[in-house]
Amino acid sequence: MRGFLLGVAVGYVLGTRAGRERYEQLARAYRRAVDHPLVQGMAGIVRAKLGARNGA
Repeated sequence: MRGFLLGVAVGYVLGTRAGRERYEQLARAYRRAVDHPLVQGMAGIVRAKLGARNGA
């Protein structure tokens, strides 16, 4: 969740400096990266490892 908020904050700052069109371009690139199957798989692995660590 913190990573998402950090991404939003960085996107916002860069977007406000570069204009709305550039902000939309950054937001689309971020969404594509986050929705990529490889990223989703890695996030699942990290969540599982954290859950196992916290449960032990």
